[in-house]
Amino acid sequence: MFRSFRSLNNILFLLFFFVIFGLTLHYRGRTKPIVAFWNDLKGLIFDRDSPQTSTQNPYKAPEPVEDIATDDRTQKSGKTLLEKEGIEVRNQESESRNQESESRNQESESRNQKAEKPTSDILHQTSLDNYLPAIGSNDQIVRHSGYTLRYREQYEQADWVAYKLTQGEAESYLSREGNQFMPDPLVKTGSAVTTDYTRSGYDRGHLAPAGDFNLSVDEKRESFYMSNISPQIADFNRGIWSNLEQKFRDWSRRDGEIYIVTGPVLKPGLPTIGRYNEVAVPEQYYKIALCLTDNKPRMIGFLLKNEFSNENLKTFVVSVDEIERLTGIDFFARLPDSLERTLEASNTTKGWFASRN
Repeated sequence: MFRSFRSLNNILFLLFFFVIFGLTLHYRGRTKPIVAFWNDLKGLIFDRDSPQTSTQNPYKAPEPVEDIATDDRTQKSGKTLLEKEGIEVRNQESESRNQESESRNQESESRNQKAEKPTSDILHQTSLDNYLPAIGSNDQIVRHSGYTLRYREQYEQADWVAYKLTQGEAESYLSREGNQFMPDPLVKTGSAVTTDYTRSGYDRGHLAPAGDFNLSVDEKRESFYMSNISPQIADFNRGIWSNLEQKFRDWSRRDGEIYIVTGPVLKPGLPTIGRYNEVAVPEQYYKIALCLTDNKPRMIGFLLKNEFSNENLKTFVVSVDEIERLTGIDFFARLPDSLERTLEASNTTKGWFASRN
């Protein structure tokens, strides 16, 4: 009897070992296999991405036709998803490198001319490049038609996305229907893929919102690149974050245009999701606006936790200096130094929530 009991224990131990080993191989060791298996099991019973529930989520674009989204690093068939889309990755990567080289030359030239140019001349330049955060020589900068971002491969998302929101964009409407989340072909290291978010419990949250691109079908489509997406709690993405996005549109309609930088607060040790990539789940997000259409330039920053909130938006106002301390990012680095220091130290709401000064 004792031998039979011990033999049964050995069999159960071996069975448990092979199950764990199989799960680890299946999930490629990139996420906790038991957790990933449990999420997939729940998905089979309560599939959040089923057709019945997806129509109730206004923040969800259609999934790719294939069950498994692929990028250059995840090939399940003869062609990658990018090749099926007809995207020539090599040409675009080459173009991106040329653009980055040109940007570095422009940045160097701008630094040399900054001290010589009057403040008014700098503020009236319309190129988005003049209002980007500081860029390092090793940064992976990705430029799309409507926005520019810095991609952080370590976290499989951007840590900042910058763009100009005009009155025309804010007053127009272009449906997001029919757009698909898709890997970003300009991310040289390969972006996250849409399947990384499937049944994770998190929304595919836009950083530069699709609702800010209403004058171009291509710009609207490009807002669904996974480089512009970050894992957000559903009640946050569809609640307070959406309210803040709408407030920025209100300001753009009122003030003519504003420059926006937005992103997650990324740091080591964040939890991750992802079937093929380890996508960090941020604890906080920020959004910054710079208005130059008044006689006196003004700036405002917001810092929000990735959670449900029904607080007034004013309670999330912080100085841009505080956001810089948290993120290590030097925002609006090409502004005249004295003006940059003044604007980034301020945490006032004056001129934003009320009428203009």
